[in-house]
Amino acid sequence: MKNLKIDLLLAEIGSTTTVLNAFDGLENGESPVFLAQASTATTVEDGDVRLGLNRAQAALSAKLKVDELSARHYFATSSAAGGLSMTVHGLVRDMTVRAAREAALGSGAVLRLVTAGKLRRSDLTQVKEIDPRIIMVAGGVDFGERDTAIFNFEHLARELPETPFLYAGNCENQHEIELIAEEQEVELHLSENVYPEIDRLNIEPARAIIQEIFEEHIVEAPGMAHIYDQVSGKIMPTPGAVMKMAELLYTEVGDLLVIDVGGATTDIHSVTPGSDAMQEIAVAPEPFAKRTVEGDLGVFINRHLVFAEMPEKLRRQLSPEAAAALDGLGEQPRTEAEWELLQALTETCLSRALERHAGRIFESYSPQGREKMVKGKDLTQVSTIILTGGALAHLDTAEEILRRVLSTASADKLYPAADARVIIDRDYIMASLGVMASHYPKGALKLFKNSADL
Repeated sequence: MKNLKIDLLLAEIGSTTTVLNAFDGLENGESPVFLAQASTATTVEDGDVRLGLNRAQAALSAKLKVDELSARHYFATSSAAGGLSMTVHGLVRDMTVRAAREAALGSGAVLRLVTAGKLRRSDLTQVKEIDPRIIMVAGGVDFGERDTAIFNFEHLARELPETPFLYAGNCENQHEIELIAEEQEVELHLSENVYPEIDRLNIEPARAIIQEIFEEHIVEAPGMAHIYDQVSGKIMPTPGAVMKMAELLYTEVGDLLVIDVGGATTDIHSVTPGSDAMQEIAVAPEPFAKRTVEGDLGVFINRHLVFAEMPEKLRRQLSPEAAAALDGLGEQPRTEAEWELLQALTETCLSRALERHAGRIFESYSPQGREKMVKGKDLTQVSTIILTGGALAHLDTAEEILRRVLSTASADKLYPAADARVIIDRDYIMASLGVMASHYPKGALKLFKNSADL
């Protein structure tokens, strides 16, 4: 019997597919090796995620031609069982609410509801129906307005006592919030204020706590009860792992953008402070590391919505066979017409998601006259764009699609330059490396450079 013990097995547990990656040579960080990858159907719906993990490990063993495969460490990312579902409740939509939302999205959350001001009965009913994994309450700059956050926390704690709470608002409220949590017997986590003063974001502390809560409570998700029987180390929400890797790569390549066009959503991560000139005329602060997730832009589950959004010029270029393939398009295209349609859907998702993620320049009138102002994230300093995920990692035309979108953008959009360096995550391991980076940062960087020919 041939046995093989390696440094790390890393699972990416998606809603439909579980991918298992095998890595070795990580202990010194000098010669890491990506050994093999296997995938199988996720078995959360069967009541036990371990079934899929064991099948994937058996497939990996077969690929590596061994009878038994074991690892010193076993980490995972997960977006199964609803992922990291959250609701966020703040005070002013363009201030504390937006800061709390950025913290949640940056951690890898799937935001199910965002509210501003005091909650109404209909809001509370909606939160109960959503049954989020975490509830985040914010509101008020430090030493500012107090009542809204206390009101919201008190009502939410009464209605959802089994749900973990994160409070990240006015620091003056912390003691009162703790008293309410004790009375209602709810689990409470405290963070620094995500919006401590006007025009200053402070989202990193809250992001870290959100991921800790997720890791602690992942066992409560359907089908995930025995996950720690299999996984011995870190479990991160998959989008949070991508963000972690993007932030690590920033130390190597500078300002960057990561685009992931998936079957259900399109996620964009940017790590850049933007230009000094644009910061001076910005109407509101933007996070250094920003994530947006577009739940209506996916090439499989939401393909009919995307087709309806497709620019008329792009739709006219489709062959009749490609347009007719929409209803029958599966997760893996089988015919030339389906591949043609997938390219058009991918271009539409990429274009629309980038438009929503990036900022723009607009003109405003004041007593001083007409002034130029910036709203949103400035991407003009981005020099490296990373394409990952199913659609972009496997389309031969991915870079061509991106460059077409960049080169045809209007002048008011704060996009990267059309000649920015493009890197494709061909091995589709960026999320896995984000988890690996918490333990093996040198190995994660080297492995990504190998995957992307960086």
